[in-house]
Amino acid sequence: SKREIKMRKLDSTKVRPLKSEQLLRIEDHDFALRPGFGGSPIPVGIDVQVESIDSISEVDMDFTMTLYLRHYWKDERLSFRSNKNKSMTFDGRLIKKIWVPDVFFVHSKRSFIHDTTVENVMLRVYPDGNVLFSLRITVSAMCFMDFSRFPLDTQNCSLELESYAYNEDDLMLYWKHGNKSLSTDEHISLSQFFIEEFSASSGLAFYSSTGWYNRLFINFALRRHIFFFVLQSYFPAMLMVMLSWVSFWIDRRAVPARVSLGITTVLTMSTIMTGVSASMPQVSYIKAVDVYLWISFLFVFLSVIEYAAVNYLTTIEERKQLKKRGKASGMYTIDAVQAMAFDGCFHDTDVDMDLTAFSDRCEENETRACAASDSSVDTARIKRKRSLKGNVGRIILQNNHVIDTYSRIIFPSVYIVFNFFYWGLYI
Repeated sequence: SKREIKMRKLDSTKVRPLKSEQLLRIEDHDFALRPGFGGSPIPVGIDVQVESIDSISEVDMDFTMTLYLRHYWKDERLSFRSNKNKSMTFDGRLIKKIWVPDVFFVHSKRSFIHDTTVENVMLRVYPDGNVLFSLRITVSAMCFMDFSRFPLDTQNCSLELESYAYNEDDLMLYWKHGNKSLSTDEHISLSQFFIEEFSASSGLAFYSSTGWYNRLFINFALRRHIFFFVLQSYFPAMLMVMLSWVSFWIDRRAVPARVSLGITTVLTMSTIMTGVSASMPQVSYIKAVDVYLWISFLFVFLSVIEYAAVNYLTTIEERKQLKKRGKASGMYTIDAVQAMAFDGCFHDTDVDMDLTAFSDRCEENETRACAASDSSVDTARIKRKRSLKGNVGRIILQNNHVIDTYSRIIFPSVYIVFNFFYWGLYI
């Protein structure tokens, strides 16, 4: 009917009576050669829309980006007559039959053109021979990163585009709209980085065997979010350092308490350092986080060494006091050290211990020794218990070695100064 014929004319999705190849006269030309072969270089404009930055890998030193890559050039061999001056749009099947620029990504590791549901390729030809060629590509490329300030660093990466076969005598690659040729999606975000800027630039690349080539750069700066590393590395390291200072307030006679606390903090710091190193490339230079963790580890280690010095000096001090009282015989010295090894505590020098009674008790039965304790020793122990109940804090301060008193001030002060210079230097 007339109505059906009219609707068919208005339906632009129907196949045209003439094939596109016949309309573009593809069979009349050799598209193996570039447009204007033998003449001036053909200008090819480029513009890019970045859809997403999928990942940034510090271990592999690369990034993955999905983008729309569009090429603009003019090929008069593809011009056609059009009464309405409208362009024709084709899919990827026509690409293999005409000349297209051979742009590739420099330093790329892997890339692919999306093919769901069909290959994401678009070719648009205008009546005057101007061509728009668009691709949707995901590319992984190298990014030469510097981790000397990690994790307080800013990384500058770039994606480079260049013609593989045609040097500057045959093809001139340029940004189609200048600085506006690079656009990004407003919702681009990364978990560990904040995108500071995107910029487009151009330059030349020289190869000794083939000459000079035009090269385009997609530059972007990434600043790392510090909060994650504060929670996972810096804050635990601070707590371990401060926890190691607790030993300065523990009685110097409590050997098991102070030694176990020191070993625990050292092992915890080692675990934190191992966890940070496992997620980083094995670089040959020192990173900012290494400086902080190693200095924190040094503070924890010195707190253990501090108690070793206190323990040693306390032993020497008590021996000297016993010698002054005339009770430091060889037998007693060995027995005192053995007694300390059993109970883990130093015995107070203010308690008057009778050497003869101590030797007799070692020879007798344990039950009889406890029952036959000297009354003077019992009196001294009762006095000590009463004094401890009345003034525990005062006695602990008096019994601590002078090194502990200095350490309570020096260690926190030096660590605060270190943090001040560290964060002032790297932030």
